[in-house]
Amino acid sequence: MSGILYLVATPIGNLEDMTFRALRVLKEVDIVVYEERKEGARLLKHFGIEKPVESLNEHNEAAASQVILDLLKEGKSVAVISDAGTPVFSDPGRLLVQKAVKSGVRIVPIPGASSLLPALIVSGFSIDEFVFYGFLSPKRNRRIAELQELKKERRTVVLMDAPYRLVQLIRDIAGVFGTNRKLCVAFDLTLPTEQIFHGTPQKLYEEFLKEERKGEFVVVLGGTGV
Repeated sequence: MSGILYLVATPIGNLEDMTFRALRVLKEVDIVVYEERKEGARLLKHFGIEKPVESLNEHNEAAASQVILDLLKEGKSVAVISDAGTPVFSDPGRLLVQKAVKSGVRIVPIPGASSLLPALIVSGFSIDEFVFYGFLSPKRNRRIAELQELKKERRTVVLMDAPYRLVQLIRDIAGVFGTNRKLCVAFDLTLPTEQIFHGTPQKLYEEFLKEERKGEFVVVLGGTGV
């Protein structure tokens, strides 16, 4: 009989956001699969969990997914965690889930922290409908073209990017949208350094240009009706 594949959400910064259920599952499974060794080991050590581990990331996803699937078929229970937040969501793991579905392996999602909903609810924008676009292209010309397409979007749009690209991203949003749309930037969510910024793209670009910030962030762009 196949083991169970658990997709376990972990904190996005504040370790107090770890759920009781997530801790129980991590303690009970046979193997924990993390994205990067440093972050995975830090989390497990903090909660006093010692388990055999495997890694699954963008560099080894195909091979690692097959190894993990074989372990599941042997009856091992496996918990997948990402560096932060909900695994598979804007993180590696979809290939493993697809293989598990195809093989009839039971998959159990363990909900928990995510940066998406906190950023949306703090934006003040309409969220009856929204578009999660995720990461724009790291290449500026392509990124601007993507933003030009999003300019037509009536719904609230959620964007993410690497911590070191905040200024560049807001610069390009300002270049495309100017002062015609509202923007919310949720910076370092759940951490003591958490800050929520509201304003036009141009205003926030000028603010971030004056004081450089490095950290995790989510950008919420108001729709045309905001």
